[in-house]
Amino acid sequence: MSTSKKNGTSQAGFTLVEIAIVMVIIGLLIGGVLKGQSMIREAKVKRVVKTADELRAATMTFYDKYGMYPGDENKPNIPPGDTHEGNGSGQTTYDERFAFYEDLAKAKLVSGSFNGTSDLLKHPFGGNVEVYWSNPSGAGYGHYIFFRNLPWDVCLEIDTKYDDGVYNTGSIRASSAYSNATSAISWLAMPL
Repeated sequence: MSTSKKNGTSQAGFTLVEIAIVMVIIGLLIGGVLKGQSMIREAKVKRVVKTADELRAATMTFYDKYGMYPGDENKPNIPPGDTHEGNGSGQTTYDERFAFYEDLAKAKLVSGSFNGTSDLLKHPFGGNVEVYWSNPSGAGYGHYIFFRNLPWDVCLEIDTKYDDGVYNTGSIRASSAYSNATSAISWLAMPL
């Protein structure tokens, strides 16, 4: 800060250089915050994909060990401590989706505590993750991982990176077109 004396009065103020330095510092802080937000979002997107990979691995490990899909298994105490039995059809149905997580947790293949009647895994954007036999948007019947209420741009990014980027074709399907007019997509389905 400089001071000058002119005609007996004293004036104080910031020089242009001091103001410029302050503006540069503010710009760096804002840039750092924006970059940090971007990094957090990218980490969440990667976590969604990693969740799908982990569920695939846990399901196949369960199947290899018990000869049945989690949720669908219908033998008492398989895995140990299990309290809900499926119908043994070879497909984890929509009604068996809660027992799916209980079976994986009791087999120590996923962390957490699931009661088999209402608890579901949550993805990093806050929605549920469900696994069951389905034919989402005509993709073909099979076991799918449904990520509920994902932001539309996250769905587009995942579909583009791992499939064809079109909501109703390929192996990754969504409930509606990827558009910024929709804040969240009702579901994004990935094959198990």
